[in-house]
Amino acid sequence: MRRVLIPPHLHTLPPALPSGEQATLSGQSMGTTWTVRYIHTPPHAPETVRALIQNELDLVVSQMSTWQADSNLSLFNTAAADTWHTLPDAFFTVMDCALRIAADTHGAFDPTIGPLVNLWGFGPHGQRTVPPDTSEISETQSRCGWRRLQLDRDGKRLGQPGNAYVDFSGIAKGYGVDRVANALRQAGIENYLVEVGGELYGTGLKPDGQPWWVALETPPDIAQATESIVALHGMAVATSGDYRRYFTHDNQHYAHTIDPRTGYPVDRSVNALISVTVMHDTCMQADALATAFTVMGVSAALDYASRHNIATLLTEQQANGPQEHLSPALKAMLE
Repeated sequence: MRRVLIPPHLHTLPPALPSGEQATLSGQSMGTTWTVRYIHTPPHAPETVRALIQNELDLVVSQMSTWQADSNLSLFNTAAADTWHTLPDAFFTVMDCALRIAADTHGAFDPTIGPLVNLWGFGPHGQRTVPPDTSEISETQSRCGWRRLQLDRDGKRLGQPGNAYVDFSGIAKGYGVDRVANALRQAGIENYLVEVGGELYGTGLKPDGQPWWVALETPPDIAQATESIVALHGMAVATSGDYRRYFTHDNQHYAHTIDPRTGYPVDRSVNALISVTVMHDTCMQADALATAFTVMGVSAALDYASRHNIATLLTEQQANGPQEHLSPALKAMLE
């Protein structure tokens, strides 16, 4: 079974077919791969476009990677207590967005979750196969909390209260997609599809007059899942799933998405969401909201999506198989 999704703003597609041939470039960044498909025209040599893409992604890594000791983020995380740090523009943009979404989702998305991510073995400190004990979790959770951070928006400064550890793994990849898309647009490339580690942004047309059709990610080994394809035009897609990174101990599934409110990975026995896909104008916000919705659960996520006109597809695992939930904005995209 196939579900076809068409954004309501597709009528703004360019009136003429793009001239030129479709080209594909790919590479590596952020511990994953990237691919860009675009309509190649003579002024844009592939080598130049590749360098443009890689430069944008390298900038995100140099400012926001917790895996790189000399990144701006790592330097902030190891800074002394009660110090203020002027942020580069990209870092500030992501920090500002992260804190706004944290406030709007009542902490379901929390950029200070890094210590717990590391404790559970999903960060740069190494993997683990056995859960930490409750005292470790409680002590580590005390270091977290987005309200501990003070952001001086006028001065683009961030205050380090002491022992705060920011982790942008739930938002930086999406921001990287946005940066690449914007750089292509600034270079005069109008028709393209950007993908970084499964997060996407597309706009314009292909030479055959079709938009960039992409299949939404579905959890593996679920034969009953409906295939959804969406025409990406001026739209981003991000997916969060508990099948991506996890470990199993004593038949318990521990996924990489941590609930900031409990200090534990999202519990399947309480919150059966196994996959969340969000569509948005920017991939940065789609990325962060996909994480937040995973933590919030079906009811709260659908309520938020309805109030904010967010297109989202939620898949939860029930005893009789997967059950899908479409937000009103996603239902409006059904062909």
